[in-house]
Amino acid sequence: MTQPPPPDQPPNPYAQQPGHGYPNQPPPQPGHGSPQQPPAPNPYAQQPGYGYPQQPPPQPGHGSPQQPPVPNPYAQQPGYGYPNQPPQPGYGYPQQPPQPGYGYPGGQPGQPGQPGQPGGPRRNNAALFIVVAAVVAIALIVGGGIWYANSSGGDGKKDDTANSAGGGTGSQGADGGENGKGTEKVPADTTSKVLFQVPLPTAKDTTVTAGSWLTGKVYAKTGIARITGYDPGTGAQLWTIPLSGPVCRATGHVSADGRTAVVFQPRMPAKGSTAGCTQVAAIDLNTGRKLWTRTVKSGDVPVNFDNVTVAQQTVAVGGSSGGAAFDLASGKVRWQPKAADSCDDAGYGGGAKLVAVRRCGSGDAGQLRIQTLDPVSGKVLSEYRMASGIDYASVVSTDPLVVAADVNDSAGDGSGFSDVFSIDNRTGALRTRISTPGSSYAARCDGIYELEKCTGVVVGNDRLYLATERHDGDGDYTKTNEIVAFDLGTGKQTGQRADAGDNYTITPLRMDGPDVIAYKNAPYDKGAQVVSIDGGSFKETKLLENPVTTAVKAVETTMSPDYAEVRYSQGHLYLSAAYAHAPTSSSSAKDYLVTAFGAGG
Repeated sequence: MTQPPPPDQPPNPYAQQPGHGYPNQPPPQPGHGSPQQPPAPNPYAQQPGYGYPQQPPPQPGHGSPQQPPVPNPYAQQPGYGYPNQPPQPGYGYPQQPPQPGYGYPGGQPGQPGQPGQPGGPRRNNAALFIVVAAVVAIALIVGGGIWYANSSGGDGKKDDTANSAGGGTGSQGADGGENGKGTEKVPADTTSKVLFQVPLPTAKDTTVTAGSWLTGKVYAKTGIARITGYDPGTGAQLWTIPLSGPVCRATGHVSADGRTAVVFQPRMPAKGSTAGCTQVAAIDLNTGRKLWTRTVKSGDVPVNFDNVTVAQQTVAVGGSSGGAAFDLASGKVRWQPKAADSCDDAGYGGGAKLVAVRRCGSGDAGQLRIQTLDPVSGKVLSEYRMASGIDYASVVSTDPLVVAADVNDSAGDGSGFSDVFSIDNRTGALRTRISTPGSSYAARCDGIYELEKCTGVVVGNDRLYLATERHDGDGDYTKTNEIVAFDLGTGKQTGQRADAGDNYTITPLRMDGPDVIAYKNAPYDKGAQVVSIDGGSFKETKLLENPVTTAVKAVETTMSPDYAEVRYSQGHLYLSAAYAHAPTSSSSAKDYLVTAFGAGG
């Protein structure tokens, strides 16, 4: 069996490997419906700590809630898992994706991570940290770092990349705010009204419509083989960009000048099939222009891309068949895999920095590496090696660098989130590892294809803000949850806690400077809310509250943050579907691609 290379001789990171490409079928579209009244004593007994084990609530069905006691409409969908516990430094990414519910072995090699305890090196392993850091430093000094093929070199300029306002798919990290202060203002009237709705397009099969972006000029949303820009207040169509086929992946990151990127199919596929996710394009959201379209070939075969991101002025795409990076403005190739490399790019995390997740080797000798790259040249600036047997990982944030994984399948709920690793961007050293068992915490990450797709977790103030699972509330037959904070330097809880309230469920969406923007799903007799949580006091301030109507409750039920895209900015809330589906005869309820709310109702 091939042994992994020594730390001071890392293999060239960018070889194209033949791979599976993009999955043929997306996860099923959540349905509509109202939960049933809880007549019996609540089965979810409160457990010690902030998180409380519970079974996921039933999947909502079609229709809008009819009876007052509406059960929690936020069922977690299989396949959208978000790792709760970060993997240990070490080795291993398998070449083929695991089956649903696959875990991530972790802890020290050969040992599972223990819920409730930080995995990996403990405080008494300081010597090990020093040795690892020294080896990495020597490797960088002697080898000058690892470079991608065809690198063009950096220009020394600093560019900023922000997330589209809101949360959900590919929109994590500490973006938002200016000069250390939040920009969100409390509207004079926080009661909202429906601004506009866009009907869900009819599809022959379940089709990806993931991708929504909010700038100061436009709200843009992916449809079927198109991206459309809408006036943020009226919903009037400002522009439409036709695509050759459906979008496969979209990043939530937007450059400072309003540009983003998507991966899409080269043509409309036949029913029950895919045409491959081989096209990558840059989109100017403010002008409604497709700037360029590119493909990458392995020999004569186009490479299928599993993920896409934007970091500063670089577009990076990756997958088991290889990866590449392009200039965001021109589409010029900045760097791409070397054919002789034994590793491949699982994918990238973007935003303020660019981070690559690389798979090197296979089987027991396989290794997963977390590398911070120069976005322009592709040079490896630092590297952290995951523990042996960790198959997949998700990038929660690139600055500070935070990675999550399901160690030894210990999350137990298919969330892909059992441990969190806080890593030093400069040295590649592990700062701390935080145990976040799935029975206690509600974060979910993809990890297999969309490495940035995490919900229920955001990063800011050098802290990890994490939603807990629902548990018994203060009232009879009630449920609730919280957002709690962990220090990314020590791995310990800070003691900060934002309570959702009885029969509410709170989910962090994004940072606004030092503050956390969160969405609160509501009980049957209340409207969903958007709140700002002060980063110091953790005091909640309501920014918006939806009206209580049958139609609005139906929208809230079908567009939970667990399986829909949620964007909020300056008194405007946008809920959008990540999938379109074929019409069914089982429901007369109307489905929407987008529902927009505005304060001042």
